Amino acid sequence: MADDCERLSGPGEEHALLEPFVGTFRAEVRMWMGPGDPMVSTGTMKNTMIFGDTFLEQVYDGDESSTGPFPDFKGRGYWGFNRHMNRWEGVWIDTASTMIQTDTGTRDGDTWTMLGEVPSMQKKSVIRLVDPDHHVMEMYFVDPEGNEFKGMEIAYARA
Repeated sequence: MADDCERLSGPGEEHALLEPFVGTFRAEVRMWMGPGDPMVSTGTMKNTMIFGDTFLEQVYDGDESSTGPFPDFKGRGYWGFNRHMNRWEGVWIDTASTMIQTDTGTRDGDTWTMLGEVPSMQKKSVIRLVDPDHHVMEMYFVDPEGNEFKGMEIAYARA
């Protein structure tokens, strides 16, 4: 049992897959609150590996001059691979709500698909590594009738 605990407590090959996300990125956020053009805002995401390179810590600060639905937006996230459950897991909190968002998911090549819930809807986040300096996160929601719609897209470019 001690051998299992030691083996499962440190970073594995999955954790190395987070390395391209480490660094400072400029973000362009597009949010759709309904039909029509999205609201656009910008900010900076700083990502660092913590706890022996087992978790990616995300610190997001929205630009003060940015337009959008949430002035002075701030967010914090943690993302990693749970070697016990053999799945990707994420947690996100921000100034837009009092909710702690949790997601679990899988990876296929350079794409992670994370599933979670928000009030009265299912949520799916798709994170795609474009290249070492760019990645995109798309968030989809599924309403109670089963209709899926895109609610947000964030394009990240290394600063």
